[in-house]
Amino acid sequence: MFELNDRQHLAVDHAGGPLLVLAGAGSGKTGTLAHRVARLLRDGADPDRVCLVTFSRRAAQELLARAGRLSDPTAAGRVWGGTFHSVANRVLRLHGRRLGLDPGFSILDAGDVTELFGLIRSDLGLHHDAGGSGAASPHRRSPRASTLASIYDRVVNTGDRLQVVLDRSFPWCAREADGIRASFEAYTARKRERQLLDYDDLLLCWRALGAVPGLLPGLFDHVLVDEYQDTNALQADILSLLCPAGAGLTVVGDDAQAIYGFRAASSGNLLEFPERFPGTTIVRLEQNYRSTPPIVAVANAVMAEAAAGAAMTKVLWSERTGSRRPLLRSCGDEDAEAAAVCDSVLAHRDDGVALHDQAVLFRAASHSDLLELHLTRRNVPYVKYGGLKFLEAAHVKDLVSLLRVLDNPADELAWFRVLQLLEGVGAATARRVMGELGLGAAGAGSPAPGEPNVTPLARLLAAPPKVPAAARPELAGLREALAECADGCLPGGATPPAAVQVERLGRWLGPVMARTYDHAVARQADIRQLEGVAAAAPSRSRFVSDLTLDPPSSTAELAGPPLVDEDWLVLSTVHSAKGGEWEVVHVLHASDGMFPSDMATGDPEGIEEERRLLYVAVTRAKSVLEVNVPLRYHHRRRPLADAHSYAQVSRFLTPAVRCLMDEAHVEGRPQFDDRLGPDGGQQVVAGGLAGVDRMLADLWG
Repeated sequence: MFELNDRQHLAVDHAGGPLLVLAGAGSGKTGTLAHRVARLLRDGADPDRVCLVTFSRRAAQELLARAGRLSDPTAAGRVWGGTFHSVANRVLRLHGRRLGLDPGFSILDAGDVTELFGLIRSDLGLHHDAGGSGAASPHRRSPRASTLASIYDRVVNTGDRLQVVLDRSFPWCAREADGIRASFEAYTARKRERQLLDYDDLLLCWRALGAVPGLLPGLFDHVLVDEYQDTNALQADILSLLCPAGAGLTVVGDDAQAIYGFRAASSGNLLEFPERFPGTTIVRLEQNYRSTPPIVAVANAVMAEAAAGAAMTKVLWSERTGSRRPLLRSCGDEDAEAAAVCDSVLAHRDDGVALHDQAVLFRAASHSDLLELHLTRRNVPYVKYGGLKFLEAAHVKDLVSLLRVLDNPADELAWFRVLQLLEGVGAATARRVMGELGLGAAGAGSPAPGEPNVTPLARLLAAPPKVPAAARPELAGLREALAECADGCLPGGATPPAAVQVERLGRWLGPVMARTYDHAVARQADIRQLEGVAAAAPSRSRFVSDLTLDPPSSTAELAGPPLVDEDWLVLSTVHSAKGGEWEVVHVLHASDGMFPSDMATGDPEGIEEERRLLYVAVTRAKSVLEVNVPLRYHHRRRPLADAHSYAQVSRFLTPAVRCLMDEAHVEGRPQFDDRLGPDGGQQVVAGGLAGVDRMLADLWG
C-alpha cells in the first residue's frame, strides 16, 4: 500500500480553503490524490457531491479504484469522476434545458468537426473544384477544413478575437477573415439546428449555466482536479463558478510539465491560482520516487534555466539507489543514431531489461521513421504511440455513426457517413438522399410541416429512398438493422440494450467492411471488443457519449493486459508518453530545430514549452537515460545522395546540463583511411604541381 510522506500527509489532511498541490515528476501525486478522495469519503463527504476531474478515462478509473480500496468501494463508485468534457456531458444532460438545450444532443468528435467544416466550406463556395469548372471556386487559396477547425478551437479556448488569433497563430489565413467568419457562423447555426455539440460547446454550455443563480456552486461540495497545468482559460472559468471562493477546491499540477499550449492550455492557470483564489495553501511534493539521483539532477538543471516567471520554485530530490549518469551520445547522422539506439536497446535486453521496460521518445511522430526501419530489419518488435487513435479508425467511426443516427436522427454528419457505406453511393447521392429524408443544407432534420412526428429515421424506415441498383440490397439490410435497434422497437415499447444494438449493427457492417477495407477480420474483432464495452453501458446514448469523449487509444485498452510472453519496445512522442515511466529511456533528435522544434521557437513561451517537453522526456526514465544528437541531417536518403546540413546540440543541453552527463560519439558512414602518405623516397611525376598550374593559366590566359 502507498505510504505517505510528510508533505503528502499535508495535502491529504488539508481542510478548509483552496489547496494547490505542486507535484513534481514522479512525486507520487496519483497516490496522494487517491488518498485525499478516500479521506474525504471516510470523513463523511457525500460521494454524489464530490467531483474528480482528470484528463483521461483511465486516470479517473485508477484514482477512484484506489480511493475505493482505501475507503468504501461503493461510495467511491458514486463519485463524479472523468474528464472535463465527460463531466460537462453529464451536467448538460441533467440541466441543459435551462439553456434551451435538448438533452438528446449528439457529440461531435474532432474528426466530425473537420467533416462538418468541409460540408460548410463546400456550401459557401470556399472549396476548389478539382474538375476545373471553377463555378463555385474561390480565386485565392482558402483555408482547408482541418485549418478552419483548428482556428475555431483556438478562438474558443483562448477567448481571443478571431483577427487576433489569425494574426498571431495563422498569419497565412489573415486575408481570408471574412470567409472564415462566415464559415464559423454557418457552423454554429448547423450545429444548433441538428442538436449537435462539439467538445468546445460542452464547456461553453457548462460555463453558461453559471447564469442560473446558485446552480453550479450548489452541485458539489468538493472538486478535485488533476493535471491542472493543462487546463485552458475556459476550464479555469468553470472551476471558479463551481467553487467561487475556492472552498472545497483542490488542484494538483506541475508547471514544469505544461506541454499542451497547442491545445490552448495555459500554464498561467497554475501560476496564477494563488492570486485567483486568495488564501490558497500550497504544498510542494519534491521527493521523486521514480528516477535515480543523476537523472533527477539533469531534470533540475534543465528547468533551472527557465525564463524568470515561467516556473514556480521546485527542486526534485531522490533517495533511489543508482549512480549511473545519463548519457549524451552524438551521432554522425540520423542513420548512425538509429543504429546506435538499436544496439543500445538490444544490449539492455541482454542485460535483463525487457523491451517493454524501455521506451524511445521523440518530439514528433515522424522523427522515428528511420528508427522503425532499423528495428524491422533487426527483428525488434515495437508499438508506437502518438499516431492514429482508435476512434479515428474508419470502421469504428462507421459503427459510431450508425449508433448516432439512432440516438439523434437529425445528426447530418452521421447520415452522410452511413449512406456512403452503401455500394455505389458517393457524396452527391448521399446529399440527395439526405434531402429526401429532410436533412442537408435545406433542412434541419426536424419534422416536416404536416408531419409533426416524422423524423429522418422514421422516413427511412417507412419507405426506401432512391439509390443506385447496386446499393439496394445493402440498403434493405440497413433498414432492417436500424429497425431492430430503434427506440421502442421491442414489445411493450422497450429498447434493446446497447450491446445488442452493437452486435446487430456489426452484423450488417461485417460484409461492408469486407468489401471496403483491408484487414477486415481484425476490424471485425474491434467491433466485437466494443460489444463487451457496450454491455457495461446503461444506454446507447451513454455508450456513444463515453466513447466519443474519451476513446481508447487502441483495442488494447479494451481487451485488457497482453499475454505474459509478449514483448515489444515502446516508441512514443513525448506528449503521448506523459504519465509513463520506463527503466531505460532513449531520447531521439536532441538537436536544435528538432528539439526544440523550429516551428515552436517564434516566441518566448513557445521556447519554454519546448524546454518543459524535454523535462518530461528526461523524467520518464527510472534507471537509465540516453539522449541522442545527430550531427548531420541528410536531405535526400538515396544511397548515393549526400546533400546534408549540420545540426547543433539542443539549446536546452547547456554546459550546466552536460556537465552532469557522460558523453560518447558514434560515427555513421564508413570512414576512409586519412593517415598521411610517406614523406620521402618517392619520385615526383613529370611536370608535378607546376604542370597543374600551367593548365590553369591556359584557362584564363
